[in-house]
Amino acid sequence: MKITVDEEKCCGAGQCVLIAPEVFDQRDEDGVVVLLDAEPPEERYTAVRESASVCPAAAIQLDEVS
Repeated sequence: MKITVDEEKCCGAGQCVLIAPEVFDQRDEDGVVVLLDAEPPEERYTAVRESASVCPAAAIQLDEVS
């Protein structure tokens, strides 16, 4: 799995950080998403998929590479 984030779309809701804190963080100054791990291990896939699905701005894109 490869993750990309669109910082321009991000509204700073922070749901991704709550669900997958090992993969996502937020900038202190404006709350915009920071991608910590663009290719997380398989055990984090479920949390990453949930983060992408609940993102209100659809700022998280997943490429399900096999």
